[in-house]
Amino acid sequence: MAELFPSDDDTINSPACPESPTLGENSFEDAISNPASIQTSSETASQNSAGSPSSCDAPRSVRSGLSLNGTQGNGYGISINSPTTFNNADRSIRSTLPPQNAMNNGYLIINSIYPGDRYATNNSTNKDHDNVHHSHRHPHPHRRKDNLPILSPSVAPAPAPAMYWSRIQTHGKPGVRPLRAHTVNLVGELMFVFGGCDARTCFNTVYVFDADTMYWSRPKVYGDPPPSCRAHSSTLVDRRLFIFGGGDGPIYFNDLYVFDTDTMTWSKPVTFGQVPSPRRAHTTVYYNNCIYVFAGGDGVRALNDVYSLDISDMSNLVWKRLEPEGRAPTSRGYHTSNLVGSKMIIYGGSDGHDCFRDVHILDLDKLYWIEVQINKSYPRLSHTSTQVGSYLFIVCGHDGTRYTSEVLLLNLVTMEWESRRVYGVPPTSRGYHTAVLHDSRLFIFGGYDGHHVFDDVYVVDLSACAYLPQITTFQLPTDL
Repeated sequence: MAELFPSDDDTINSPACPESPTLGENSFEDAISNPASIQTSSETASQNSAGSPSSCDAPRSVRSGLSLNGTQGNGYGISINSPTTFNNADRSIRSTLPPQNAMNNGYLIINSIYPGDRYATNNSTNKDHDNVHHSHRHPHPHRRKDNLPILSPSVAPAPAPAMYWSRIQTHGKPGVRPLRAHTVNLVGELMFVFGGCDARTCFNTVYVFDADTMYWSRPKVYGDPPPSCRAHSSTLVDRRLFIFGGGDGPIYFNDLYVFDTDTMTWSKPVTFGQVPSPRRAHTTVYYNNCIYVFAGGDGVRALNDVYSLDISDMSNLVWKRLEPEGRAPTSRGYHTSNLVGSKMIIYGGSDGHDCFRDVHILDLDKLYWIEVQINKSYPRLSHTSTQVGSYLFIVCGHDGTRYTSEVLLLNLVTMEWESRRVYGVPPTSRGYHTAVLHDSRLFIFGGYDGHHVFDDVYVVDLSACAYLPQITTFQLPTDL
């Protein structure tokens, strides 16, 4: 089964990825070395609660000239400002806001967003879409049915125009190596890939993928880079990547590095305050001049602590441990976190024994935990979660039994799960991949299926999906 917080030397000795026994028979690390040891959590299942490199929040399309976090895109020279209320919902979906909905005090009032209530819209910007490298353009009656993703039987696919899988033919030498547990961040039309590991070794290499030309490059970088690592976090702030934590074999880190994507220069700033313990498989979000860190694993146990790093003054970076009120999520790693307005939405993950299906919300203004009760729930770890309008797209991952290539949608307005059939030939089932949204396309990079580490690039084309209105302002149920 899936690997979680391994203490190995990054050598895959068998498909099951046996781990080092040095941490003790009952340690957190040893629990995940046995594929049978991670199960669907019966505790969370009984509560009927719902069950994400990375929380890869993606800005809006550069090609379409839309704004990014409230600023106007200008090709490569985009300026990324601090997130403002609900700006993360503002994405590159080529459609218009349905007139049937009314605005009230700046909020969009959604009468209903259910599978049978979609707004079909015409748009005139699909010419750009014709340049995408697709192996197919439309659903085909003779597609390879044996390669279609397995949908959870209890979730009926909702009627909607087709999403479509296709494998991208990339260019450039050298191309990216096979990677798992790496990170990717979108800066303009360029995707910056850092770290991760293959079947044997961790890396500290930076790759750049041009999402418009499908071209890989390995830029010359300067300064002092982080050590080779995987399962770290990479947070994009003003065209800089803030790399925190991660690990290499039995070594775990709690250092902070900053990569300037304009000058291709690494730096290691000095930090102060309550520094988090070394960890990997944690998640981060950026809100109101602070980077928030949640959970992860330290090699012995899973964690559920919360830290903030104030980066408003780069000469005085201060860590602070937070103590939110409410019931905190169970300790976990390889979950996902997405920032929606002032809310950090946590989904899934594992503690090395159970694969979680729950959804939690941390209000970063009030520092209060909320557990969301959802009728149907789906366990996931090592998946990705990408915000597209008022939805979270959950792609691939491990469900406690096997890896999957399934795509699930969490409706953020109704807090209900929806399943969509995606046509075309999907990628091999996998986890520990990354996902990023650019120009109505969801790019999937790399990953691991328990046997092989991948170097491929797949795309889920969303531009034909009329059920994705461009909702830029909405309320979570916890706000009502």
